[in-house]
Amino acid sequence: MLEVDDVEHRYGVRCALDGVSFALGRGGFHALLGPNGAGKSTLIGLMTGLLRSQAGEIRIAGHSLRHEPRRVRRQLGVVFQQPTLDLDLSVRQNLLYHASLHGLGWRQARQRCDRELARQGLEARADERVRRLNGGHRRRLEIARALLHEPALLVLDEASVGLDAASRQALNEHVRALCRERGMTVLWTTHLLDEIAPEDNVVMLCAGSVVAAGQAGALCRRTGSRTLQDAFRRLTAPHEIAAEERP
Repeated sequence: MLEVDDVEHRYGVRCALDGVSFALGRGGFHALLGPNGAGKSTLIGLMTGLLRSQAGEIRIAGHSLRHEPRRVRRQLGVVFQQPTLDLDLSVRQNLLYHASLHGLGWRQARQRCDRELARQGLEARADERVRRLNGGHRRRLEIARALLHEPALLVLDEASVGLDAASRQALNEHVRALCRERGMTVLWTTHLLDEIAPEDNVVMLCAGSVVAAGQAGALCRRTGSRTLQDAFRRLTAPHEIAAEERP
């Protein structure tokens, strides 16, 4: 579903991504882990076309982002770290506006809006202004918006940041349910390791490089760690030290 092949990106002299490569299969919940500054948001920026590719290749559902950007955008739904909803529009108006950007006809847009509102448990709030929603409901609305055009891959970039513990857990469980019920492929980026289950496939990013990839539980066993947090520390510590020693 997602292939990242030898991707590099620099901001001036600073290297944000250094030969990043990994692949995700179709279906299931996948996690991109890394501390703040690891390069996660840069990679998401490249995947979504917000940043221009400098080196390497990204393919989504077999389509090259460099050569087929429109096809890639049709396969990709994104929930960004920073909210992008119009607070003065209603829940439904936000969805209909986004549907128009994807070229959906009026009838089809209404049908899909109603469907996603029901799936996200927001049908009773459809005519309320977004500013009246709490943080968890706003994130659900952003997920509904990202799914209107029926993408193959849903990417959530630090989507739980700013939510309280109960809302974070509810959002995480909700996204996992989407994977099970719709057979979706989800890439969940986070620096909060308690959001990851032992059976999840993870990619660990540190100082712009992939330091490990595999099932979370297997990485714990491989490193002799009792928790994913311990495994993460052991796998990333050498890379963080090396990054600090760079001129």
